[in-house]
Amino acid sequence: MNVAVIRFPGSNCDLDIVEALRTTKGIRPKLVWHESSLEGFDAVVLPGGFSFGDYLRAGAIAANSPSIPRVRRMAEKGVTVLGVCNGFQILVESGLLPGSLLRNSGLKFVCKWVTLRIENNRIPFTRRAEKGELIRLPIAHNEGRIFLPAEELASLKKEGRIVLSYTDETGKPSRRGNPNGSQDNIAGICNENGNVMGMMPHPERAVDPVLCQGGRPDGATIFESLASPGGGGR
Repeated sequence: MNVAVIRFPGSNCDLDIVEALRTTKGIRPKLVWHESSLEGFDAVVLPGGFSFGDYLRAGAIAANSPSIPRVRRMAEKGVTVLGVCNGFQILVESGLLPGSLLRNSGLKFVCKWVTLRIENNRIPFTRRAEKGELIRLPIAHNEGRIFLPAEELASLKKEGRIVLSYTDETGKPSRRGNPNGSQDNIAGICNENGNVMGMMPHPERAVDPVLCQGGRPDGATIFESLASPGGGGR
C-alpha cells in the first residue's frame, strides 16, 4: 500500500508518521509536499504540527491548500484518509469531518498520555482492535476540544461514527479522564463511509515500545489496521 503523508509549511509530526508507517508491514510511505500530486497513492495521512503557524484558526489555512480538493476527491472514491491532531483540525476546517475543534477547556496546551476506548472497530483504522478495548496514546494540543451541535452529535452516536473516547484508567468516560473538555469525551470520529477519520491523540508516538508507557505500542494498532486486508485503497 502506497501512503502519502502530506507536508504543510509548519508540519512537525510528518517524519514521525512516515517512520511509524515505514515500520508497518505492507505500507510504503512517502512524504508529499502539499502542492504536489497525489496520483498513485492508496491512502493519505495528514500529520500533526502547526500548519501555516496555526494562524486564523488551527488548520484553517491548510484547509485551503491545493492538496485538499485532491484529498476530497480521493475520499469520495473510498480512499482512506487519516488526520492526526492538526491533521484532524484540517479535516474539520475543510468540511471532510463535522464539528469544531475549540480551545482546550483549561485554555492551556496539554501534553500527556491518555487512556482511550475503541468505540468502533469496523472501519479501516481500527479493524485490528476489539470494540471496548483500552489503549494508551499521547496527546499534545491546544485546540482539541471537540464540539458538535446536538443534532450532529446525535447522528454520530446513532451511526457509530464516534471511533475513540477519552476514559479514565478503568475505561469509564469521566470528567477526570477527559483532558480537554471534549463533548461526550470524544477523541476521534469518522465520516459516514468510515474511510475518513480524525483523531487528536498521536498514534505515531506510540509505535516504538521504548517510547511507550508500559512498553505497549498501542499506536501500531491504527497503522496495522490500515495495512490489513480491506484497510485501505480505492
